[in-house]
Amino acid sequence: MTRSSERVLSEDGTSPWPALWALVIGFFMILVDATIVTVATPALLAAFGADVNSVVWVTSAYLLAYAVPLLITGRLGDRFGPKRVYLCGLAVFTLASLWCGLTTTVGGLIVARIAQGLGAAMMTPQTMAVITRTFPAAQRGRAMSLWGAVAGVATLAGPILGGLLVGGLGWEWIFFVNVPFGVVAFVAAWRLVPSLPTSRRRVDLVGVVLSAAGMFLLVFGIQEGQKYDWSPAVQAMIGSGVLVLVGFVWWQRVTTSEPLVALRLFRDRNFSLANIAICTVGFAITAQGFPLMIYAQSVRGFTPTQAALLLAPLAVFSGALAPWTGRLTDRVHPRLIGGFGMSTFVIALVWLAAEMGPDTPVWRLLLPLTLLGVSNSCVWAPISTSATRNLPMDQAGSGSGVYNTTRQVGAVLGSAGIAVLMESRIAALVPGATATGGSPETAAAGGALPDALREPFATAMAQSMLLPAAVLVAGVVAVACFATPRHLTERRAAALAR
Repeated sequence: MTRSSERVLSEDGTSPWPALWALVIGFFMILVDATIVTVATPALLAAFGADVNSVVWVTSAYLLAYAVPLLITGRLGDRFGPKRVYLCGLAVFTLASLWCGLTTTVGGLIVARIAQGLGAAMMTPQTMAVITRTFPAAQRGRAMSLWGAVAGVATLAGPILGGLLVGGLGWEWIFFVNVPFGVVAFVAAWRLVPSLPTSRRRVDLVGVVLSAAGMFLLVFGIQEGQKYDWSPAVQAMIGSGVLVLVGFVWWQRVTTSEPLVALRLFRDRNFSLANIAICTVGFAITAQGFPLMIYAQSVRGFTPTQAALLLAPLAVFSGALAPWTGRLTDRVHPRLIGGFGMSTFVIALVWLAAEMGPDTPVWRLLLPLTLLGVSNSCVWAPISTSATRNLPMDQAGSGSGVYNTTRQVGAVLGSAGIAVLMESRIAALVPGATATGGSPETAAAGGALPDALREPFATAMAQSMLLPAAVLVAGVVAVACFATPRHLTERRAAALAR
């Protein structure tokens, strides 16, 4: 087959690739901002004279505002058009980034980060919706590989970029850098993204209230559970969130108006399984970074930038191999590529845990991290494509909202779960210590551990790394159960007919 015959064209005869490239510029920005602040913690503590809990909320507020509205903003794309909603979200995100850099109080920064998160929530589902509605189903793997590569690389690049910007220009620039990129992304999306048909339907106001309330109670409770030692109030909040979300599902089933989430989407086997798989990936991507960064800085004495650069092989291999896996996703069963990616993800995490000693040569740490990059390149495209391959066009935004919500909830669960396990293992192996190797302020400032504590602390972080590996096993099973995509069945039938 020649290259020209493989060219992807949308229904109107134009190439959808320029629109996708325009969209992923903004998508990269919002995902980088989910992790870029972590490495700036010492600078924020010094700049505002704030306590660690306040600075942690700079990230938590963004993640909360990002995760809670995704079901709603996905549906808004179906109602008002993905281009309009994306541009509105990008404008909010860019202006909020400027606000973040100019703020002079930690409280003001938290409020600005909430605005950033809301803008990000408006943008994210629209990227997947545009892919679903402009790329033919049989050729969607390459597009989803780009989307997935951006998602994977951006999540991992955040700490690296954050370390370079904070060290070279100051903490403000982790936000100011979004402004010129936001302007470029806005102009590109305005010119290149098509205005797609909309569905003029009534807004499910009850569904909006129930989904927002349930997601807020659940995500907020999980984020803050460790801080409040999982008190009865926190448990009640999480339980209430689950009950409200159960009520939301019931309402979506019985409402006579257009539901916020069409439950019939879950009748598609691959959509349901892909949501399970991406939840475990979101969990693992978020969870694995915490013990690794604490190990690198507290046990090995690396600077934040040096610690972040450990992730460079992961980001490079994930991004470099993604186009190849995307092309392969369109030609072979997604369970083969996705199964390989998920399985090697588990192997790489277990391998990394085995290497995390107090004096392990850096090159031995880079080997499993490189395998993590290879595995990540084989995870995003098969799962994303399987989730969206059979979505009805008028439900593309809704389905994308569900998928991205699942991914974000997995990330929040990963953050909370790894914090609990790290504290537990440290309490067992290093009595009297905390997950930061002393006072939170000392760890945030990058202080290394005394020699006597390095080995048990490294063991605690290595054992914690096994949690995301264990959770990923459920994702491996889900991917292994993917049904054969319709386009492959049709292609096989046509080949037999010849």
